[in-house]
Amino acid sequence: MPLTFDDLVHRARALPQGGRRAILGIAGSPGAGKSTLAERLVRELNCAGDPWVAHVPMDGFHLADAELERLGLRDRKGAPDTFDAAGYAALLRRLRDEPGDVVYAPGFERVLEQPVAGAIPVPPTARLVVTEGNYLLLTTGAWPRVRPLLDEVWFCELPERERVRRLVSRHEQFGKTHEEAVAWVARSDERNAELVAATRGRADLVVPGEPGGAGRGMIRP
Repeated sequence: MPLTFDDLVHRARALPQGGRRAILGIAGSPGAGKSTLAERLVRELNCAGDPWVAHVPMDGFHLADAELERLGLRDRKGAPDTFDAAGYAALLRRLRDEPGDVVYAPGFERVLEQPVAGAIPVPPTARLVVTEGNYLLLTTGAWPRVRPLLDEVWFCELPERERVRRLVSRHEQFGKTHEEAVAWVARSDERNAELVAATRGRADLVVPGEPGGAGRGMIRP
């Protein structure tokens, strides 16, 4: 049977066991719909009663542009080594080990394209944390510290033509011309997408996107 959004909701709801906080990771290539799926999942799980699910994106661990300039990595922004992977793993460990405290996570300001410290509070009432990002399953650098801290990782997948179209559109939305957006996707995003695609086999579940799908049962990144 095709996987439906309701299937994902039921699976996520079952992750916290025995009063323990669970962390669900959603991985996938740039433009595959990770954030949209995570946001929709959190909304659905929190819609009945007190909120008990928090959303903590990996994007808050982007290095600031000033640091990327210092490192000579500004034109590679979004690549694995332009994130604080060790800091991200440390936050995930805090979320697992300190469920009785409010834990503050950094956010990411899309217009400025800069991380924002302490932007996302995760309260003790959060029994499930949904985190999403490209490199949750990567096996190089400090990224291998991430996977053992996640109860499950789902890999969000979208047909390549649609994924690239959405990437170009996103870059245009945040200020690039069409030509600049196409060039950035070809030079940077697609190199990163190849790295991410190679990690697909390490996921617990592959979530196929269905462009144009409608209705509660369809998965629409």
